[in-house]
Amino acid sequence: MPRPRRPSAPGLVFHIINRAAKRTCLFETGGDYLAFRRILAAGVSRLDVALFAYCIMPNHWHFLLSPRANGALSRFMHWLTTTHARRWQIVKGLNGQGAVYQGRFKAIPIDADRHFVWVCRYVERNALRAGLVHHAQDWRWSSLAQREANEDGPMLAKWPVDAPADWIDLVNAPQTLAELEAFRRAMNLGQPFGDETWRRASLAGFAASERPRGRPKKCPRKMTSDPIYDKFE
Repeated sequence: MPRPRRPSAPGLVFHIINRAAKRTCLFETGGDYLAFRRILAAGVSRLDVALFAYCIMPNHWHFLLSPRANGALSRFMHWLTTTHARRWQIVKGLNGQGAVYQGRFKAIPIDADRHFVWVCRYVERNALRAGLVHHAQDWRWSSLAQREANEDGPMLAKWPVDAPADWIDLVNAPQTLAELEAFRRAMNLGQPFGDETWRRASLAGFAASERPRGRPKKCPRKMTSDPIYDKFE
């Protein structure tokens, strides 16, 4: 059976997530995170996507981005995951030992209004929600920390809406259970996330699909640098 086509219309904003295969911990050291962020930065600079927000977690990652050309989303994600998987296997001494990622990435369109702001908040508070830090901006491997600390990282695009003036306080404030359940339901069903009129219009334009995934195991939180990744700059 052929795979369903992914929605990838230029200008649409997408929330994207992918996880490690076999509940593997992808990022154990600071070098692991830095290597992936370098690959992400290279992909954003060479392929036609606008990256608005990201968060790299021990066994998965979240992006909020928009393709600028037809097919750009699939090209970007294919290049990113295959490049990272190949280099990760070499560094870990696991070349030829099976898939690194659990499968194709999950992607759903996001309405570029208050829903965009909500999903940015969801992405950038991911490490705080997981209990990895006490403040969202302290998680180094996120767009929030990159902006606040002015660190090197992938080029971040201008948002299609204005960010709230109290953005950091807002990100650190909990999102309601009802909000989280509504978003996760949209992700699980592979459906657009936005106002009902916009959502129906989006559904009329394409059909998204998704398969359920198992819960990944917990990963160590301690991180150290790993100079072996330097050769992959």
